[in-house]
Amino acid sequence: MKRIINMILGLRIWALFWKELGQIKHDRQLIVALIMPPTLQLLLFGFALNPEVTNLRLGVVDESRTTISRELVSAFTESRAFQITNYYKSASEMSLALSAGKLDAGLVVPSDFAKEHSKGLAKVQIALDAVNSNTASIASGYAQRIINSFNEQSSQLSKKVSIDGQMPANLTSRIALLYNPGLRNSWFMITGVLGILLVMTGSLVASAAMVKEKEIGTVEQLLMTPATATEIIIAKMAPLFLLLSTDIWLALLVGWLVFDIPIRGSLILLYCAGALCVLAGIGLGTFLATFSKSQQQAQLLSFFINPPIALLSGATTPIEAMPQWLQPLTLINPVRHFATIARSVLLKGAGIEILYPNLLALLAFAIVLVGISVWRFRKQLE
Repeated sequence: MKRIINMILGLRIWALFWKELGQIKHDRQLIVALIMPPTLQLLLFGFALNPEVTNLRLGVVDESRTTISRELVSAFTESRAFQITNYYKSASEMSLALSAGKLDAGLVVPSDFAKEHSKGLAKVQIALDAVNSNTASIASGYAQRIINSFNEQSSQLSKKVSIDGQMPANLTSRIALLYNPGLRNSWFMITGVLGILLVMTGSLVASAAMVKEKEIGTVEQLLMTPATATEIIIAKMAPLFLLLSTDIWLALLVGWLVFDIPIRGSLILLYCAGALCVLAGIGLGTFLATFSKSQQQAQLLSFFINPPIALLSGATTPIEAMPQWLQPLTLINPVRHFATIARSVLLKGAGIEILYPNLLALLAFAIVLVGISVWRFRKQLE
């Protein structure tokens, strides 16, 4: 047995193994690439892919304005599921806020609530933004449990104060699922994943194309022409932009034919937002190419950037499920703004008068990323 062990340990492959291990030890970039990206991605997966939904934005229309109606509203706020964002004078005003994406749910307490509650016939209406079918289902369950808990507390209080011990009838609620009454999860997923695909495809294709020019040496040949470095870079970006922009129409066609996604708003507005998203992706890919000497390095860098962009976008998981400190970081993510525009245009029929902040944010991302990438690449060429 000892002879076999000595024979195995004496193989020449071990010398090569220790040599390669020594090279890896001195390659700090490789060590960082092996440690940092997996660690950060595990943390992001743990925080972002959280099925628990808390702090849903709740709007309230309290037409009763009585003690019992305030107790019902307090029952919603005492739970961690809902957080009151605003009080509204009418249901139509609250409906506009739901359409604009300012609320996740709305509670309407009618004017005769106290009178009907004393008779055991009280009803309230709960409206949910069902664009995210998963969040709407969870929120519906939360609301029903809050109503049941409110009924139990009212029954116990009635037993204490009532002479004959009679219990009032339960409070009932009517839940309305807006914009996605069938709770089809595919509507939410496709309108979000589209933005991820545009940015990721744009960054991967642009970085590969730019780095390939470096590897085969055609960049030097182009610099010998009368064209400037800026003209060369823009000329390389333009065809990529035109080709990737067609993916927007292809994705819409697939979503409409296969998943029956409705188109309730302006396709021109959606295409403009998608085009800006493509530009942001191309700018990001070109920027990564300036730090890469080979296509393999560019791909590794993209794996470090693209997963956080996908996870912190709200495209596949609700932003409300993320920790409070992590949610502001999603505002610097172009995919989040495009997902908001896509869902609002296709499912809600919203227009530019509501979505202009997200459109301006996409425009800013496109200008900044393309501008920085062109500056970096031109500096290297010169």
